[in-house]
Amino acid sequence: MTIAIFLSSLIAAMMIGVPISFSLLLCGAALMWHLNMFDAQILAQNLIEGSNSFPLLAVPFFMLAGEIMNAGGLSKRIVAFAMSLVGHVRGGLGYVAIMAAVIMASLSGSAVADAAALAALLLPMMHTAGHDKARSAGLLSAASIIAPIIPPSIGFVIFGVAANVSISKLFMAGIVPGVLLGAALCLTWWWVARKENVTPPPRKTRAEVFHALRDALWALGLPVIVVVGLKFGVFTPTEAAVVAAVYALFISLVVYRELKISQLYGLFLAAAKTTAVIMFLVAGAMVSAWLITVAQLPAQLVELLQPLLDSPTLLMFAIMILVIVVGTAMDMTPTILILTPVLMPIIKAAGIDPVYFGVLFVMNNAIGLITPPVGTVLNTVAGVGKISMDDVTRGVWPFMIAQFALMFLMVLFPQIVLVPLGWFYG
Repeated sequence: MTIAIFLSSLIAAMMIGVPISFSLLLCGAALMWHLNMFDAQILAQNLIEGSNSFPLLAVPFFMLAGEIMNAGGLSKRIVAFAMSLVGHVRGGLGYVAIMAAVIMASLSGSAVADAAALAALLLPMMHTAGHDKARSAGLLSAASIIAPIIPPSIGFVIFGVAANVSISKLFMAGIVPGVLLGAALCLTWWWVARKENVTPPPRKTRAEVFHALRDALWALGLPVIVVVGLKFGVFTPTEAAVVAAVYALFISLVVYRELKISQLYGLFLAAAKTTAVIMFLVAGAMVSAWLITVAQLPAQLVELLQPLLDSPTLLMFAIMILVIVVGTAMDMTPTILILTPVLMPIIKAAGIDPVYFGVLFVMNNAIGLITPPVGTVLNTVAGVGKISMDDVTRGVWPFMIAQFALMFLMVLFPQIVLVPLGWFYG
């Protein structure tokens, strides 16, 4: 009965158009009423405490770093560097997009920010070169969702806080899967674009490659600073977010000089608006999470899934399929916040490594950003690239399938995630 009230109140609120953050609050109020413990003061207290978390300070700073990166010329130089390396090969612009997405993922941690930058910079170039516009938009969309996997990752920060899992370990564990997502996209792009009759641009000279590298070197230094700093304990993930934002600001203002002081207000405002949405979602979800614990919903689900607890792989398959279904209708952040407190007791009962689960869970939610009909990243690419949503959806299918295939391969072979993590923390 408690599970039914939780699901029905949440789904009913969303179906009538209530924003997800308020739907979570209504769901919490419904649970409190059902448990005969309704108290507005408790509701308000948990709402405030939900966002009162030091690790969550990483969110606004990573959002700000992404905004500065796009406005300050870092994204443009990364694309130019990737172009100098692989732009001349057959289908080279596609490989440029993937390489740029992997590098940019290590700067912003936001799929939407990367999608906007990549679509603005590369989609016109790919279309002019003769690539199918829908397929190109689909590739850019799929490449953008690498951002929540490679550190720094806003998704890992939110999951780490909600699940009480080490954010530093999540960051380190996401590096290899993120790179493998890029490799899967390269293979898929080679397959789908092999019949296109597109003449690639001439190969860059060694001097031009060196010039592009020198121009992008400051931008490429940021991921090195973040990863090395986390590995050797120089700073926490939250402090890494501050370092990323300050570093990007310094490079944009002093080194590249493409960012004007007058633009800062707009960038800070944009980052603040996005952060406000995320933080209110977190606060509302923490109310529901507390009540889920009080109502003992996880214990009830553990009992329901008892037959699967002896087979962690089968359990992971079932959970991943559930998240895929949810991801078609909900954005990444609310999905993480709603499902994490429900699923973590099940994961622990089955003896599954919580860091390993966190990587696959966030990866699944990231791919959900390109699954129709919601597909936040699809909408972003469609809007920035001035292309219809139907065309972007048509173009993204082969790349999305390749990413899901890689995810399920990691379900079958957890060593893909766990062995590299052991290299960092062995």
